[in-house]
Amino acid sequence: MKLFKNILIAMIALVFATACDEGIDPITAVKPGVDETAPVIKINYPTEGTIIKVLDLVTSIDIDIEVTDDIEIGSISVLMNGTEIANFTKFTDYRIAFEKFTYDNVNSGDHIMTVIATDLEGKSTTSSVNFSKEPPYTALFDGELFYMPFDGDYYELVNIVQATEVGFPGFAGESIIGTDSYSGTTDSYLTYPIASMLTPEFTAAFWYKVNPSPDRAGILVIGNDIPENRNQGFRLFREGNGAEQRIKLNVGTGDAEVWNDGGIIDVAAGEWVHVAFTISQTQCSIFLNGVEMNSSPMDAGIDWTGCETLTIGAGGETFSYWDHKADASAIDELRLFNKALTASEIQNMINVTNPYEPKYGETFYMPFDGDYTDLISSEEATIVGTTGFAGESAIGSDAFTNTTDSYLTFPIEGIIGNEFSTVFWYKVNPSPDRAGILVIGDDVDDRNQGFRLFREGDASSQRIKLNIGTGETEVWNDGGVIDVTANEWIQIAVTVSQTKNTIYFNGVEMLSSDLSQGIDWTGCTTLTIGAGGETFSYWDHLSDSSFLDELRIFNTALSQEEIQTIYDAEK
Repeated sequence: MKLFKNILIAMIALVFATACDEGIDPITAVKPGVDETAPVIKINYPTEGTIIKVLDLVTSIDIDIEVTDDIEIGSISVLMNGTEIANFTKFTDYRIAFEKFTYDNVNSGDHIMTVIATDLEGKSTTSSVNFSKEPPYTALFDGELFYMPFDGDYYELVNIVQATEVGFPGFAGESIIGTDSYSGTTDSYLTYPIASMLTPEFTAAFWYKVNPSPDRAGILVIGNDIPENRNQGFRLFREGNGAEQRIKLNVGTGDAEVWNDGGIIDVAAGEWVHVAFTISQTQCSIFLNGVEMNSSPMDAGIDWTGCETLTIGAGGETFSYWDHKADASAIDELRLFNKALTASEIQNMINVTNPYEPKYGETFYMPFDGDYTDLISSEEATIVGTTGFAGESAIGSDAFTNTTDSYLTFPIEGIIGNEFSTVFWYKVNPSPDRAGILVIGDDVDDRNQGFRLFREGDASSQRIKLNIGTGETEVWNDGGVIDVTANEWIQIAVTVSQTKNTIYFNGVEMLSSDLSQGIDWTGCTTLTIGAGGETFSYWDHLSDSSFLDELRIFNTALSQEEIQTIYDAEK
């Protein structure tokens, strides 16, 4: 019986031993042998070119490395930008090591992480990866000190500070740029500590989609804590009705206040409008879509005494009287500047952040709304002499006009092709009695390349003419006549195909001329706007004092139907 018990115990022990070993790989003893190779390093994370983008100015990174050796690992050192951040000398498996740890001091910029692995005989391997931490935002424009995009949060990205919510502000669920925008609710708004950003000159700019209910509201306010004291800071607000809302500004200069009645937004249009206001030492101005609406003179600069908080989306604590309370409108892409931006700087900001998308397939579009920028390339024309603006327009806010011996030039690379069209609006001034309008040529006396669009006539009528160079010859088109006395804007279009060129007025064909071959651009590099310029100033086709607006250029020959489409959309 005793023997049976001993046998039974032995069998049970064997079963348990077998069960315990099940699923575990046995360790096979290997003789050390000769240490022939240096360690092998694999960096699992960060990998080469990793980019970290988080809101935090300083962040952490989870490092993951793997080291193997043919005999035994001696040590592993990890360096960040040349400074050791970790060192390992004890390993569970002496031939392979998996090391993971978190490094908590990654600043914005480029970084090099280096791993040095050494075996017991001193053979060493070094491996490095480059990675970077990018700031969530880098200021795009001179003087920019505040940027809040409202893309799902209320962070200001230059200083990485989150605005404080008062009540229950929300998001619009749409945006002009990015993924979302701010939208207010009753008795709700944002506040932001602004005292350190207040400078003698100031600009605020943002996109705005007005909601006329309620019929008045505060938009942006920086005031002091004295009730109904408007002699410090500023108040941007709106007033109106369901059809139109006027954007207004009040600025405190210490002992007085200045009012600016700004400009009107068409509520029915339902469009995003770019709103900007500037405060210099001598005036405050309001701009809508880059165009100055109104300016008010200031006897003194803005007074920031006691001003510490920016209120966004309401009159807030300092300007809720007169019912300038929470604004239910959408606000997007709010930027503040420590300078009074110029009109061209505001327009450039619009062009950069919300680039123009060609409406009709054009390769060049210059609307002349206060500057000479091609909205497709965002490049400005070169001014020769003293050009100007008309103070009126066919479309938009302004148009191009000229003075004696003045014009614009623009490089043509990328905007023309084997076929060519241009469309623009034109209000003729018959003095002088002839002038160049648009010219692309190669040299002074050779009309066998490029084209020349010009006018000739008298005080009652002016004829629009076209000359085309086809390489070895030139082709003339006597176009059509403008009635000067009508004093009207006319849409002029020119098309040049491989076989003919055509001039249109208001979508109607005036005259076509046949071409034996296509236009020759050899030696042509520059478009001249508003004069004959360097290549066609002879025959007195000098500067044009007429008004020119909405200039578009195409690298195709438009059809009459396409020209009519543009005319119908713009007339």
